[in-house]
Amino acid sequence: MSEPVDVSIDDQSIKLGQFLKLANLIDSGSEAKSVIASGLVRVNDEVEVRRGRQLHAGDIVAIAGHTARVAAE
Repeated sequence: MSEPVDVSIDDQSIKLGQFLKLANLIDSGSEAKSVIASGLVRVNDEVEVRRGRQLHAGDIVAIAGHTARVAAE
């Protein structure tokens, strides 16, 4: 798996579906819904199936061998 890329967010938290798009791990919101529901996304090394999961600074999201870390601005 690749080394996580830090992706800054403006607020204290962000929803998983929004973060996937912000981090360029997916192309669209509809793609987020399907990859999350399919169990292809991991948060902090655990499968996550809730698109609305709140992420905070330090959380690491992985999909298809790519990883991104939530970073506070």
